[in-house]
Amino acid sequence: MTDAAEPARTAAALLQWYWDMGVDVAVDDVATDRFAGTAPAALLPSPVAADAAPARPVDFVRTAGAAGFSGGADSADAAADQARIAARSAGSLEALRALMETFEGCALRATAKHLVFADGNPRARVMLVGEAPGAEEDRSGVPFVGRSGQLLDRMLAAIGLDRTQVYIANIVPWRPPGNRTPTPQETAVCLPFVTRQIALADPDILVCLGGPSAQTLLGFKDGIMRSRGRFVSYDTGTRNIQAIASLHPAYLLRQPLQKRLAWRDLKAIRTALGSAPGPR
Repeated sequence: MTDAAEPARTAAALLQWYWDMGVDVAVDDVATDRFAGTAPAALLPSPVAADAAPARPVDFVRTAGAAGFSGGADSADAAADQARIAARSAGSLEALRALMETFEGCALRATAKHLVFADGNPRARVMLVGEAPGAEEDRSGVPFVGRSGQLLDRMLAAIGLDRTQVYIANIVPWRPPGNRTPTPQETAVCLPFVTRQIALADPDILVCLGGPSAQTLLGFKDGIMRSRGRFVSYDTGTRNIQAIASLHPAYLLRQPLQKRLAWRDLKAIRTALGSAPGPR
């Protein structure tokens, strides 16, 4: 006898598989059979009149972004070049955010719900940079608001800080589908924006949370367990500031015994701040 609940379990398992694979965004309101012999009329191109104006040239960078850099390294390089030009033109954090809202050179923008730009106080002496937003951050547009964000808040409180006394951002400001790791091309395209964000915020101390952030911004080759806990110099373009790598709160949720190492890093940050941890 067939279990009446089996179709529901099968459908739930299929939906979970789609979610795990990163398929979490609907393209159309109505499902379309892409394997059908003919496309629905609404998706077919309209006939072009003989006297119609010639087609507009394709925006190379926009096409590269929409295709996920399927054109290869040249497409990714072109998008990164456009990002560098755009980032340099931003004279304030507000202008930078506005530019990023309209930037189409990164394919992640097409699948993300929100740009996750920053949180906290842009005039704070400490800036923390993670890797990329998760699902909760994507929904809210604010970095570090999920379980890892709650842990980060407790970590900051342990050294007398809160979100009014730090500035928080990510290397990649758009959520990768399914919370996958950003590709090197996606990171390269977003890098000019975060480096400009750091320069405009001009913190005294830069904290890279996790290996990808430390490797991207500080050039570390070793894993985070070997690179964490030591201060190095970071050039913002106008001055050198102190920078340190530490463990990402998401990693600490999986490996709670490593919180002792994070605590050492937090104490080092507090010592470096001295007696005035607030805004400049």
